[in-house]
Amino acid sequence: MNYQDVLSKIYEEIKPFANEGQQATYIPALASVNPNQFGICIEPLDDSPVSSFGAADVRFSMQSISKVFMLAACLSLEGDNLWKRMGKEPSGTAFNSLVQLEFEKGKPRNPFINAGALVMSDILISRMKDVEQTFLNFVREISGSHVDYNRVVAQSEEEQAYLNTAIANLLKYHGNIENKIDDVLHFYILCCSIEMNCCELAHAFRPFADHRHPFCFAGISLTTSQVKRINAIMQTCGFYDEAGEFSYLVGLPGKSGVGGGIAAIHPSQYSVAVWSPRLNSKGNSVMGLKALELLTTETEESIF
Repeated sequence: MNYQDVLSKIYEEIKPFANEGQQATYIPALASVNPNQFGICIEPLDDSPVSSFGAADVRFSMQSISKVFMLAACLSLEGDNLWKRMGKEPSGTAFNSLVQLEFEKGKPRNPFINAGALVMSDILISRMKDVEQTFLNFVREISGSHVDYNRVVAQSEEEQAYLNTAIANLLKYHGNIENKIDDVLHFYILCCSIEMNCCELAHAFRPFADHRHPFCFAGISLTTSQVKRINAIMQTCGFYDEAGEFSYLVGLPGKSGVGGGIAAIHPSQYSVAVWSPRLNSKGNSVMGLKALELLTTETEESIF
């Protein structure tokens, strides 16, 4: 498969969507990002070269994509005990819903909504020594690059974290946060601020697609079965309350973030990352979604 030609063709077809949507404005640092950018990168698992197009070397804030790495770390440390504190079901509501969390008595529906990520942050603070550096070391090793937190973005988000603070307080009330709320919020927001470009992100997701080799990075180890289960959660819960639509149109496990990035995998075939800051009403990249839909259409490759 000549992915480079496919990517060029995809870009020509998605140009009409270039001005649809807008970047996340509730995080001031993201609101200032130039929205007229698009990048994509595919990393095949065979000996084929990595293919990229557009602004694939421009770093962006991962935001909720970082929850996949948090889940990998928590599952490595906690095993199935993790599911005592959160579920595995699609939410069907917004990623920052308080209503669902209150109704379900402080047990987040899945790891990829904000409540689930806050519980994962609490676990990592409890289980990791020097959690900020230890988690960063893991992300650096899996991405093969010297990525870092963007503390300007983190501070910008922290200053507006009213709803996440409410979620954290509700979790604390129900006994599902053990550490100080401020510490949990700070680490969660810091994780979301990690910046990667499309090529770094595609490389970081490669181990989730490659079930032939052990998953072990900076002391975070997963069995093949655990990796496949993370893929299943990405398939059903990776796109907020638009996960069903993504599964229907694209047919790949993946995760999106309000920074405009999307990472996805085709098991045993490739990992792919796409970035474009303009979001739809669900918080997913307009051009990113369309690009991945066309990718699986053009290649006639999906998990189904």
